[in-house]
Amino acid sequence: MKDNKQQTFSYQVNVGHISANPVRVTLEAVEKERAAMAERWGVLRVNKVRAELELTRWKRDGVRVKGQVKADIEQNCVATMEPVEEKIDELVEALFVPEGSKLARINTDENGEMIISAEGPDMPETFTGNTIDVGLVCEEFIVLAIDPYPRKEGAVVELAGNTSPQDDVVPSPFAELERWKKK
Repeated sequence: MKDNKQQTFSYQVNVGHISANPVRVTLEAVEKERAAMAERWGVLRVNKVRAELELTRWKRDGVRVKGQVKADIEQNCVATMEPVEEKIDELVEALFVPEGSKLARINTDENGEMIISAEGPDMPETFTGNTIDVGLVCEEFIVLAIDPYPRKEGAVVELAGNTSPQDDVVPSPFAELERWKKK
């Protein structure tokens, strides 16, 4: 999350402004930002991106970002190459701590190997300075939700040549032995 040179949907939130009271942020991408997103994500078009977030203090010096991001995108159907619309509606939850914070240290065992639990909570992200880019956070959640194989409703993949469902059935080795016996 540290490289945002290519990223245009940016909204920096000053961590110093987050106190006991939560900070609410609403983001909506403009046309130029949506065009850049479509190019980065490899989709035909991004028609809408909107996020509603709440930032609160987490532990002593960390920040919790919680909310929802919605996006309407168009991409090519993998079967027909026709445009397919997809609506994305994702819950956002991320933790951030300052660089060098004890909360960002990775737990290791006695051999120095990282201890990571698939069911456990994610490690907090780190931030440098006094800002967090919540636009980038939203983009990450959208990208992870994009269907990698979009298919238009009712689309069927046409296979080349004369194939039938029977061609896909692997014959039983016992059936082959039976044929040999009859010869």
